[in-house]
Amino acid sequence: MNSNPVLAEIIRGSIAESVHRGAFVVAQANGRVVLSAGDVHRPVFPRSAVKAFQCVPVIESGASDRFGFTPEEIALCCASHTGEAEHVRAASSMLAKMGLAQAAYECGVSWPELMADRVALVKAAQEPATIHNNCSGKHAGMLALALQLNAPLTDYVKLGHPVQLAIAAVINRYCDVDIAMAPAGIDGCSVPTWALPLHNLAMGFARLLATDDATGKCIADAVRANPFMIAGSGKFDTDVMRAVPRLFVKYGAEAVYCGAIPHAGLGFALKIDDGAGRAAEVAIARVLSGLSCWTAEEKSALEGFTHSPLRNWRRIEVGEVQANF
Repeated sequence: MNSNPVLAEIIRGSIAESVHRGAFVVAQANGRVVLSAGDVHRPVFPRSAVKAFQCVPVIESGASDRFGFTPEEIALCCASHTGEAEHVRAASSMLAKMGLAQAAYECGVSWPELMADRVALVKAAQEPATIHNNCSGKHAGMLALALQLNAPLTDYVKLGHPVQLAIAAVINRYCDVDIAMAPAGIDGCSVPTWALPLHNLAMGFARLLATDDATGKCIADAVRANPFMIAGSGKFDTDVMRAVPRLFVKYGAEAVYCGAIPHAGLGFALKIDDGAGRAAEVAIARVLSGLSCWTAEEKSALEGFTHSPLRNWRRIEVGEVQANF
């Protein structure tokens, strides 16, 4: 039986129409838990929430310096973007700096997320491409790492490739885990994903982004300066980091959020059991807004994300998604 608490409800009329259970933890770099609820030791797949860790070896190996990646492009390495024009431009720039074409990508073809961008492609008689994939920035970083390691550019998504081994070593180091013993799967963009406890993920993000780690500071500064690149128009990650620039937060598929509060020395991780992203957004906003490390303005901004309206096809507000814990 699921013992995790209800973290979010869907309210329609005067009752809860649906409920979403989950777990979360806020921790320091030494692993001390500041706040938690639910089972934070059960392994979960963080999916794209750990793109900051996947970016670390791109920086530490010297690949980002070699190819002159800008802060905007470093942010795109950590992104799950919507495939808007600015995202495509930055990913194209990264490929050009490496002398590579889109054919080098192994992330798969996908349409841009926003309908307007899809319509624009159709009107221009263009096909969706790998560069529109929401992970194209991360994959550009992985290709740069392969070049820097003198490793094959093909199969860089495979578990035993030097690129993925370097990423696994980073996760081991920061999250205090043994990846070799962790359940493994394949992510939506074909790279490996490992199931890790929320506690270890929160601790790892605190170590990377909430300490004096030089690589973590590079990543945090890049994302803070370019929040649009991390997600895109109308996306929670972009909107909440614009509202609260001292926050680093990243979504992962199936309703995971990970991140850090660098000035407070804290990392955090959250998972909604049923994979509902709408619940994860309001729940992580509630977790963060309840901490005592914010200014009054920051706290108010975060509280604004703890509920979101539900609208029908006529755009009439018929209910809301709200955090409830």
